[in-house]
Amino acid sequence: MAQFAGEGFAESDVLPRAGKRDLLREYSLEITAKDGDSFEEAAPSLVPGTAVSVTFLPGDDPDMRVATAARVKRLGFEPVSHLSARRLRSEQELETMLARLRDEAGVTRVFVVAGDLAQPSGPYEDALSIIRSGLLEKYGIRHVGIAGYPEGHPDISEEKLWQAMRDKISVLRDVGQKVDITTQFGFDTEPVLKWLERLRQEGIEARVRIGVAGPASVKTLLRYAARCGVAASAKVMSKYGASILNLFNTAGPERFVSELAESLDPARHGDVTLHFYPFGGVKTTAEWIRKASR
Repeated sequence: MAQFAGEGFAESDVLPRAGKRDLLREYSLEITAKDGDSFEEAAPSLVPGTAVSVTFLPGDDPDMRVATAARVKRLGFEPVSHLSARRLRSEQELETMLARLRDEAGVTRVFVVAGDLAQPSGPYEDALSIIRSGLLEKYGIRHVGIAGYPEGHPDISEEKLWQAMRDKISVLRDVGQKVDITTQFGFDTEPVLKWLERLRQEGIEARVRIGVAGPASVKTLLRYAARCGVAASAKVMSKYGASILNLFNTAGPERFVSELAESLDPARHGDVTLHFYPFGGVKTTAEWIRKASR
């Protein structure tokens, strides 16, 4: 059994506890529009019907985004197309994309996020502006994902984040959309558990998909953490089972998933599953999920 960085923590250590808490029930996975080939290679390790998010990154070609979503569908999975509000230049661009996703890829689920541009490229300032547009329902979208930030957002205050969450959930409920919340990845379970408790205290009962970084080198994990504003101090990384002194060691999510499984209480934390970010490669993450699901 493979060993990962940090006190010889083995893949097998996580399996019984994760299974007990059912954390891998209906997990989801994220890929980019350029990951079509690697996803097809990884597909046999994944549960058919799994939700697979296709991101909307800077410079992504719309044709490739549609083609990758269609490929995901053809392979027997559920494509979840990302819509980055501030990257959309017009209402027509959004309508064209939604129509193509419906007609060419059978997409009925999207994940809507503001995006990281300082200023909108068009009429959509944030995720809520897309949700309120009525276009998602018009083009057959029946399930909408929104973002959650257990460790906060570097550019948005905590209370603004909570108010935006309340507003999005309220509008989606009013129009009869199914909704779930996918969180940013992190290396420490403590802020995740506190955030889940507050979420439920706010009366928000939607399923939460906790972001998990798939196995990758410590250097790669730190790079993504810096890019996304995720806490990755030496102390935090040691709790995760990784050392910043060994950048080329591979670190996996075994300890994070185990601690999360041990601490989750459905009465306090609600409906929770996992969402995997395959920073070390789609196939590597898919194989980890397969082993952890046994």
